[in-house]
Amino acid sequence: MKPTLVLATADTIAQSRNSVARGADLVPTGVVVEDVLAEPSWDVTPSTMLAIARRVRDALVVDGFGGVVVAHGFDTVEHTPFFTELMVGDAGRLGSVVFTGAVRPRDEPLSDAPGNLASSIVAAGSSVLRGAGVVVCAGDELHAARWVRQVDATSVCGLSSGVKPLVGKVIDGRVVLIGGGVPPVPTPVGEPETDVAVIAAYPGARAEQLTAVVDAGARGIVLDGTGIGNVPVEMFAAVGEVVDWDIPVVVASRAQQHPLADIGIVSKVGAIGSRGLGVGQARSALMVALGGGGVSGVRSYFAHF
Repeated sequence: MKPTLVLATADTIAQSRNSVARGADLVPTGVVVEDVLAEPSWDVTPSTMLAIARRVRDALVVDGFGGVVVAHGFDTVEHTPFFTELMVGDAGRLGSVVFTGAVRPRDEPLSDAPGNLASSIVAAGSSVLRGAGVVVCAGDELHAARWVRQVDATSVCGLSSGVKPLVGKVIDGRVVLIGGGVPPVPTPVGEPETDVAVIAAYPGARAEQLTAVVDAGARGIVLDGTGIGNVPVEMFAAVGEVVDWDIPVVVASRAQQHPLADIGIVSKVGAIGSRGLGVGQARSALMVALGGGGVSGVRSYFAHF
């Protein structure tokens, strides 16, 4: 049986109220622990996301681990896990990849840290999750990285996949599949782009925001739309202008459930639908897609979701 690797950051899962540890004492014998220099998940940078994703892939492809657990934290659960899935690509068939975190520090009463880490190690060691995509483990539930969101920042049961089924659960020390995995992700091409901006749509949102972030160096934009991906009409001309500069604009929705492909009429000026991905996941996908070029390459990449 291939060993499991735990990539340990100093996030909540390893924290005590009066100190910070890596949590290695929570890991059973036989599991390899490796420290990762990383910011807290609420402050994670694109460069750290890329470093984590590359280390996960190397752990599977080069080092021969059968599974990888990333103790990352939940604040950016919509970002790093799915970015990792996109960068790992078809190498995910070689092992199971599980992200986890905690809401309560390890020495608080009823802390979720030990249980989440233990269940994640069980999940990462299970062959049934190979090829099922990256999952996020909390409260014995396994969420697909593609769909997961944090809906309650203070609850140990604060993650949700909405109406999408869980991938599975950890029950009595084994993984029980429920909804299975998600479709394979597109193969990454080239180096991902780290400078991708997110702009919220709201009543009175100003069109100048789009050109301002491009002037500041953004290579792509995700619009955080309403409904099925609607943005104020005032933004339409700016979206078209930015797209003409070969800067892709992807429109996602803050609604947790919306059509997989359709977006509002802003598509008529060149915006690309997120294919049902949430705002965080859409930003990760756009970062990876930009490795293959501008608007045309991104449009082709998103068509595979």
